[in-house]
Amino acid sequence: MTVYRTINPTTGQLEKSYDLHGQAEVAQRLQVAHTTWLDDWKLRSFEQRADILNRAADILRRDKERFARLISVEMGKVFAEALWEVGISADILAYYAKEAARILAPRRLDRSENEAFVLCQPLGVIYCIEPWNFPYYQLARVVGPNLMAGNVVMVKHAPGVPQCAEAFEQLFHEAGAPRGTYTNLFITNDQSADLIAQPEVRGVALTGSERAGKAVAGQAGSAIKKSTMELGGSDAFIVLDDADLDKVVPLAVAGRMTNNGQVCAAPKRMIVHHTLVEEFTERFAQALGAFRYGDPLDGEVTHGPMSSEDALNRTLSQVETAVAHGATLLTGGQRIDRPGFYMKAGILTGVTKDNPIFYEEVFGPIAIIYPVSGEDEAIRLANDSPYGLGGSVHTRDIERGRSVAERIETGMVYINGVTKSYPDVPFGGVGNSGYGRELADFGLHEFVNHKLVYIS
Repeated sequence: MTVYRTINPTTGQLEKSYDLHGQAEVAQRLQVAHTTWLDDWKLRSFEQRADILNRAADILRRDKERFARLISVEMGKVFAEALWEVGISADILAYYAKEAARILAPRRLDRSENEAFVLCQPLGVIYCIEPWNFPYYQLARVVGPNLMAGNVVMVKHAPGVPQCAEAFEQLFHEAGAPRGTYTNLFITNDQSADLIAQPEVRGVALTGSERAGKAVAGQAGSAIKKSTMELGGSDAFIVLDDADLDKVVPLAVAGRMTNNGQVCAAPKRMIVHHTLVEEFTERFAQALGAFRYGDPLDGEVTHGPMSSEDALNRTLSQVETAVAHGATLLTGGQRIDRPGFYMKAGILTGVTKDNPIFYEEVFGPIAIIYPVSGEDEAIRLANDSPYGLGGSVHTRDIERGRSVAERIETGMVYINGVTKSYPDVPFGGVGNSGYGRELADFGLHEFVNHKLVYIS
């Protein structure tokens, strides 16, 4: 059975397919990974592990066009954004190569009697399940910290980006990592569940949908294994009455429509003070009208196709259902009449709590705009969501922004900005957006044994 396929979203045509790994091959790869961890990788110094990661980062930067092109071909990201993704992936690997020894250094506890300290030691094989929307970045932010911590990694990537998955595995081979340090798997969900149950697997990291999170977290929990879940989001973009729309509107448009709206931490709900909402909406719509759709490898194009026909149809269906329940589609929201999986970016207004889309994540180029009377209503609306990934507050008064940010129930809040990834800044959410943190110091501490050594 063929599951892993490159269907170019620009044309809708099948370009390449891969056979699944059989059970015997998966078992053999798991054994190699476990043996590599036990006899080699965990015994290496931070400096030796860092050499591998730094070489991988250098290769990404050297061959950035080649890596970026695969992203554009497999999931439709415009080439400039794909180049950025390759760059941030290299930066993440280099960050952990540089900082891991400091972050994971033994920590002495302050005690008046006796002596105690905490060691950070690797767990073993960490199994990762990653999505298609950032095919390298999602890998880098879990691979970088785990390899530097002394773990080895096995990865089930999304079935729609198999060439990116293969390229990242080859990257570590070229960088000199021993066989079994980084292992790519083309497997089904059932095979994935079987793998999680194996005793050699010591931790599970998922970035994906809420549905996938429930399944994988349950599988990991039943096997009594540590897991992290980075799931969906429906971030609020709060515009207070003193905000500068000249700065706010470009941030809102770029934040929502980057990657064709297929970003978990994108600002999806625009919560705007009623005195500014008319002008905000008008400017937002004008900006969408200037988008240029086409081949993501064309430098003149601002927005390519959605990642797949399923992704396109799912978003179109959400818009249709929202309108049927009373919402107003101000602009866009339709399929573009051309080959491939193109959708015109759009705006919904008039969404009430009885509308299904009110509590859903929209993983496509649709912004929902809500007018509010003031701060308290804005905060209540922002928190009225099952998700709690990120959010932002926009105001000329920074202290006012801090006060609002403290009341928003999410893992991340940006003041006068939108959620953006940096190697040294933690990423993660609460509620149905999952648990655990990636990047910064936090990403290194998720899958290590914090071992107490107490000397009497």
